[in-house]
Amino acid sequence: MPYVEVLAPQVPNQRKAALARSVTDGLMSAFGVTADTVTLYFLNIAPDDYAHAGTFGAQAAGQRILLKVHAFRRSEAERRAAAIALTRGVCSAYGVPGDDVAVYFLDRDRSEVSHDSKLASD
Repeated sequence: MPYVEVLAPQVPNQRKAALARSVTDGLMSAFGVTADTVTLYFLNIAPDDYAHAGTFGAQAAGQRILLKVHAFRRSEAERRAAAIALTRGVCSAYGVPGDDVAVYFLDRDRSEVSHDSKLASD
């Protein structure tokens, strides 16, 4: 924990690798975690699987990239630092402006997370 879902257009693997490194580094710095606790899942979204402001597909202006960060609750300052680091990483890896990047923090209580059948609160 944390787990990060990356919903974005398909890019070459080297760009995904760059994002994986920058997200991991950013969360290590912002949240004080170690690299072995950070996992990313890349979900490729094609232009015809995207709509914004009521416009679907290729006609939609600028496909946005969404990062969903599943983690234990952090302070507002820690989330702000993570948002900055993650947004910069996406902008660099995908060549998009910050306006096209959204980071959502999906905070979890320790009693809502289980690894190997044990709750993190145990």
